[in-house]
Amino acid sequence: MPELPEVEALKDFLTEHLVGHEIVRVLPVAISVLKTYDPPLAALEGREVTAVRRHGKFLDLVTDGGPHFVTHLARAGWLHWKDELPSGMPRPGKGPLALRVALETGAGFDLTEAGTQKRLAVYVVHDPQEVPGVARLGPDPLADDFDEARLAGLLATERRRLKGALRDQSLIAGVGNAYSDEILHAAKMSPFKLAASLTPEETARLYAALRDTLTEAVARSHGVAAGRLKAEKKSGLRVHGRTGEPCPVCGDTIREVSFSDSSLQYCPTCQTGGKPLADRRMSRLLK
Repeated sequence: MPELPEVEALKDFLTEHLVGHEIVRVLPVAISVLKTYDPPLAALEGREVTAVRRHGKFLDLVTDGGPHFVTHLARAGWLHWKDELPSGMPRPGKGPLALRVALETGAGFDLTEAGTQKRLAVYVVHDPQEVPGVARLGPDPLADDFDEARLAGLLATERRRLKGALRDQSLIAGVGNAYSDEILHAAKMSPFKLAASLTPEETARLYAALRDTLTEAVARSHGVAAGRLKAEKKSGLRVHGRTGEPCPVCGDTIREVSFSDSSLQYCPTCQTGGKPLADRRMSRLLK
C-alpha cells in the first residue's frame, strides 16, 4: 500500500505534470471505484488543475473554480502516468484499469488496481473534508507543528499496542503497515508495547524515529518517476517484508507475526530483548 512518502512523491510528480493543464476527459472503467456521484465526474472536464495536495494517504487534485478529485489508492491501487494516452475508449473488463484522466496535451494517467479486493476509491467533492476518510485524519507527522509534545499527548491515553496506534489514521495520518515496522525498528521498540506506557525518553526516541524514517523515505522518493516508486519503497525498507533476512543493524534474523490479512516484521535483538513474539493473534511475548 502506498503510504505517506510515496503519496508525497506522487503529489510532487503530479504537481509538475498536471498543474496548469486542463482535464478534458475522465473515463471510469470500473464503476465501483466511484464513491460519490454529485458533483459528477463530468464536472472536472474543462477545468484547469491548479494544485495537487496530500491528506494522509489521499491525493487531492484541485481544479480552478470546480470540484476536487480525491483518490485513495488502497492496498493494490496505483497511478500510472502516460505522456501519451492510448487512443480510443478503454473497455470495461477484468483488467486492472479502473479510471483514466486525460489532459488537453494528450498526456494523462490511469488508476489501476490489482487483485479481487476492489478498494481503490475516487471522490469528486466540493471540499476534501466531505470525504469521510479525510475528515477523520489525525495530524500529519511531518507538519511543522507536529512536535514531541504533540506525539506524547496523542499516546498518553492510548491503550492499544504501538503497532496498531501508529497505523490508526485518525491518530496519526499517513503511516501504514510498512513504515510502522520501520519506525519501531529504528526506535528499538516492540510492536506490542502499550502506547500509553512510554516513558518520556521512549517517547523522544519514538518521535525521532517517526520523523527521521518518514523524512528519509520522502527524500529517497523525491524526483522518482511514478512508475518506479514501488521499487524505491521496497529497496529502502530495512525490516518490513524481509522475514528471514539478517537485521542490517545487529545481524539477527528478522521475524514475522502473521495476522488474518497482514503481517509485521521485527528484529528480536533490536526490539524485544531477544525474545520472539508469539505469532498470529496472541499479541504477547513468549515467556
